Amino acid sequence: MTVALGGTFDPIHDGHRALFERAFELGDVTVGLTSDDLAPETRAEPRRVRPFEERRTALEAELRPLADAANREFEVRKLEEPTGIATEPGFEAIVVSPDTLAGAERINEIREQRGLDPLRIELVDYVPADDGDRISSTRIVRGEIDRHGNLTSERTPETE
Repeated sequence: MTVALGGTFDPIHDGHRALFERAFELGDVTVGLTSDDLAPETRAEPRRVRPFEERRTALEAELRPLADAANREFEVRKLEEPTGIATEPGFEAIVVSPDTLAGAERINEIREQRGLDPLRIELVDYVPADDGDRISSTRIVRGEIDRHGNLTSERTPETE
C-alpha cells in the first residue's frame, strides 16, 4: 500500500511517532513536509518554526529507523498547499490525527472531482502527556512538556 501523511513536524514528538509507525504498518510512506511559506499558515497559534531543510533532516533521521524496522521505503516531499501530495494519483491511504481528519476528507473530495479513488483514512488518536492533555509541538515549544509528554520542571501537577 502507498501511504501519505503530512505536517510541519517541529519539533517531532511521540504523537508524530504514532502517526509514522501506523503509516509504516500499512506500507511505503510519502511524507509531505510543509514549506517555509505554508508552515505558519497551519499553526493554530503563531510560533517560530525551524527552516524546511532543518525539519527535513530531523524528519528523515526519525523515519529511517522506523522504515528499516518495517522493511518499508519512504520519501519526504515539500508541501506547498494544505491538501498537498495526497490529491495525486498513486496513493491508497492517508494517516491523520484528529486535527487533520477534516483535511483528509477534503482531500478525498478533491480526488473524487479528479476521478481518483478515495484514500483509506487511518485515524491515529492523540498521544497523551503525563497530565492527560495531548502531546503537541506547541506545548513542547512553550516548555510545558518534553517530546515524550513528560512534564517539565516549569510545569508539574503540584504547580497547577
